[in-house]
Amino acid sequence: MGKTLAEKILSQKSGVDAHAGDIIITRVDLAFLQDGTGPLAVRQFEASGYEQLIDPKRIAIFLDHASPSPAPELSNDHTLLRSFTKRTGSLLSEVGEGVCHQLVVESLANPAEVILGADSHTTTAGGLGAFATGMGSTDIAIAMALGKTWLRVPESFKVVVEGRLKKGVYAKDLILHLIGLLGADGATYKSLEFCGETIDHMSMSERFTIANMVVEAGAKVGLFPSNERTKEYLIAQGRGEKYRPLLPDDDAIYEQTIKIDAAALEPTVAMPHSVDNTALAKELKGRKVQQVFIGTCTNGRLEDLAIAASLLKSRSRHPDTRLIIAPASRKVLQACIEAGYIQTLLKAGALITPPGCAACVGVHQGVLGDKESCLSTANRNFQGRMGNPNSFIYLGSPATAAATAITGEITDPREFL
Repeated sequence: MGKTLAEKILSQKSGVDAHAGDIIITRVDLAFLQDGTGPLAVRQFEASGYEQLIDPKRIAIFLDHASPSPAPELSNDHTLLRSFTKRTGSLLSEVGEGVCHQLVVESLANPAEVILGADSHTTTAGGLGAFATGMGSTDIAIAMALGKTWLRVPESFKVVVEGRLKKGVYAKDLILHLIGLLGADGATYKSLEFCGETIDHMSMSERFTIANMVVEAGAKVGLFPSNERTKEYLIAQGRGEKYRPLLPDDDAIYEQTIKIDAAALEPTVAMPHSVDNTALAKELKGRKVQQVFIGTCTNGRLEDLAIAASLLKSRSRHPDTRLIIAPASRKVLQACIEAGYIQTLLKAGALITPPGCAACVGVHQGVLGDKESCLSTANRNFQGRMGNPNSFIYLGSPATAAATAITGEITDPREFL
């Protein structure tokens, strides 16, 4: 019987012939924490009586959600995590280095690995063909100590995307369309496995955007084949030796097959207060926004900021709309400076924040006021997500966000193309 990507990876890592529905124990290649969930995991690790990590090189801690810290309580959490890394020899990513998910795909994740993170958007590394999924802090603590975890092998949905995306339509529009199609719980504990002509031509940045957001439909993982595009990316990141091809078997069994015509897609927006509450950007024309936020682990990469800069070149943000830009990592920020994108964005009236999560989680650097609306390139628009339950969050692509910043209202980016 053929295997899906999820079944292949978990069979290799568990050493058993794993099929959907099986309970298996698998090796964990990387476990990581961030400063929001990390303190709880560290305390649980210590409370469980463990003193040593299974392998310090396989454990990473990221200070990204409050970067830099805006409050003494959060600074104390950072102190706790820094102390833990010094004591155990685990990897530490300091404030300003970037968002954990971006740094994981830049430097740590590889095809066919099992990666656990104490954060739901750990699924981002599925763009590299890694079985990457979020877990609770207690599960992560145990994985840090034992180097393994138990999993139920998920059933898989095959998502076939054919055709070419039209100008002004991007991977973010595709994944928002899919979430709107499935619903917020339509793929609960499933493996969403992507294939087709559109996927084959996608950049790694676009794959990461899609994999990042599969959890918004309830998925356990979002997996892409590991192919030549993956190999090129790994070589560029300095770890080409980690490449290994990974494809599903032709006779793999899927619970469901979803077919999407990429050429039929249009710029799409998720409306408050649920990611599956989608509409076309052109249908929301006239809805005023007081803030536009471009960044996060979903759309804060070089390619995303290049798209925003191309629309904002020789233009300015609307005087009633703030524009906040948060590069996903220090490497992204440096590349944007060298390419001239930061200068373009500054001339357009943007504010550049340090690499990190910034306004996404509502800790600082962009908390909304009462009744204010924001068009964000992030992955969640739950009520209160950006720090104020009396505000409204819309989600869209970097192009939709840039167009909206120019007009001060939700705008289809094709108006500027």
